[in-house]
Amino acid sequence: MNELISSFLDAVSSIDPVSRTLLASLGILLETSFLIGLVIPGDTIVLIASSAITTTGQYYAMVGMVILGSLIGETIGFFVGRRFGPQIRASWLGRKLGVKRWEAADNYVDRRGGIAVFLSRFLPVLHSIIPLTVGMSKMRYRQFIAWTAAACIIWTGAYVTLAAILRERYLEFSQRFDWAGWAFIAIVVGFIFVMWVIKKRIAYSQAKFMDAPGDGDPNTIDDPLDP
Repeated sequence: MNELISSFLDAVSSIDPVSRTLLASLGILLETSFLIGLVIPGDTIVLIASSAITTTGQYYAMVGMVILGSLIGETIGFFVGRRFGPQIRASWLGRKLGVKRWEAADNYVDRRGGIAVFLSRFLPVLHSIIPLTVGMSKMRYRQFIAWTAAACIIWTGAYVTLAAILRERYLEFSQRFDWAGWAFIAIVVGFIFVMWVIKKRIAYSQAKFMDAPGDGDPNTIDDPLDP
């Protein structure tokens, strides 16, 4: 297993650091822009690209570019929603997503405002719909980008840091232990499981805000202290 993991890391490392960083930024930009996140695994691209980080400069460049890509993608989603939101909802793809998902996003933004923007970054499907939905709402762009920036910073820090540290520790232990590759796999699987549990917990706690509409103004929120 050590040979397999080492070969994988070598293959990723063989890509120029600038290209890796730009690819990760582009991947997360596509994932966070309107509906493309339903088919582009931006988080996986970021994890793989970050597993080749070898210097402090590369680490900060990756963090900065992934955050920038996220914000550009979210911004595209917001303004596309503001300009073309109703048409997209009525399109073939919009209908495939289902009325219930759109209504849930509407209700969530209506009742939770910026909190919905922040937490949706950690929710499957909704994270691709919320920017469009917010664009169609009364929320100002300045408020939207402030909430989503906070979420993007936390998300990016977690993913890039994990991949960079995991690579460093694996290379250290693989020189001494045959089981290092299995430990690498176990940690990755454990991280994916923990993130899945966190996302399910957030989805469960927020479901009550998606069942019914609020007052039609995302600037007034229900239960601001409710997690």
